[in-house]
Amino acid sequence: MAYHKSRELFERARGSLAGGTSSSSRITTTGPEPHPLYMESGSGARIRDVDGNTYVDYLLAYGSAVLGHANPLLTDALSTVLASGTMFGTCNVPEIELAEKIRESVPCADLVRYANSGSEAVQGAIRAARGFTGRSLVVKFEGHYHGWTDTLAVSSKSTRDEVGPYEAPFAKPHSRGIPQGVLDDVVICPWNDAEVLRDVLDAHRGRIAAVVCEPIVANNACTMPVPGYLETLRAECTRRGIVLVFDEVCTGFRTGPGGAQALFGVVPDLAVYSKALGGGLPISAFAGCREIMEQVGDNRIKQGGTYNGSPLCATAALVTVTQLADPAVAGRIDEAGRRVMEAVRRASRDHGVPCAVQGVGAMFQIVFSADGAPTRHYRDLFAADLDRYERFRHELLVRGIHVNVYGLACWFVSAALEEDDIRRTCEAVNEAFAAL
Repeated sequence: MAYHKSRELFERARGSLAGGTSSSSRITTTGPEPHPLYMESGSGARIRDVDGNTYVDYLLAYGSAVLGHANPLLTDALSTVLASGTMFGTCNVPEIELAEKIRESVPCADLVRYANSGSEAVQGAIRAARGFTGRSLVVKFEGHYHGWTDTLAVSSKSTRDEVGPYEAPFAKPHSRGIPQGVLDDVVICPWNDAEVLRDVLDAHRGRIAAVVCEPIVANNACTMPVPGYLETLRAECTRRGIVLVFDEVCTGFRTGPGGAQALFGVVPDLAVYSKALGGGLPISAFAGCREIMEQVGDNRIKQGGTYNGSPLCATAALVTVTQLADPAVAGRIDEAGRRVMEAVRRASRDHGVPCAVQGVGAMFQIVFSADGAPTRHYRDLFAADLDRYERFRHELLVRGIHVNVYGLACWFVSAALEEDDIRRTCEAVNEAFAAL
């Protein structure tokens, strides 16, 4: 494949955009090519770049475009809103209808409040937990990602030299510019270890406002919770008066109408949503039990935003959530993903290249570990062969399969995948493993 126009556009962009991009995660998407790809159009499960190359898309705007690109239902609904006014800065009907739909679907959602990005909604949920409990400390887990804002941008990508002792990991800032005061309020804990969790909670007894987690660690290899671990989280938080927060930015609505809490049968006090919620438009939400959320509602705990629940974004979310509540749509996503996952496992066996395929049908990742064992903890990922994943990803790219550049992030599966897309993907996977 040729990428001449993308290369030229990147050179142009570097003259006006910091780093030539609008996000740190877009530094490169073409493997050995020192520039990102520039996309110009998409339809269904496929996207097209400015050089005319087409791809089956498993990045899906980081999981946001769950119904596929240029979905006709979304296009029609949004055309109506575009013609009648997208923003008034006032209350509107779609935001009510969407909140009602979220309440129908999400077990913990007595009340809902909107924001515009996952990072904002996480910040709102943590403020709500702190305001409700009157405490400051938040427990988060190694390798779990909760957005780029200072509140929880801690220990999501620590290196082997930065993690510290297993039982008491260091709080490592995600970036320069995060003050020490933020780190002092965040306690880091290893994932999937109930004994260490209890020790950490005991060591900070009476000071912890919230425990927050990604139920499926979407941003680090789709590491799954071990059986019983989420139940332990729920029980320990209940016993100690701690607010349990599920970051369902990636799992919400994608893994089913009720998200991970319905999938695993564990109900948090608060949950955070974005990505698939908006079907590709910028909207997020945090939702939870009435006792906490009423304090947000009566302004004892303040949260606002000019664009929150705008008619345009709320309409997109309402269409998307309604579609994902259809068992046929959810089933189609899950089946397509499981077929691709099985194709990876088969290619791994056939070509003698060990790997773990972990996650669920709607979102999964491939980890090239020496023995092919699935990961349980963040530190397991230090043994993953990221160079091999990068070669694998590039072999897929040149065969027209587009996935996240970061070797531990998810493949996201679209409801728009058709039989030919799945066949093309499975063939490319087999050829890529052969090339490895």
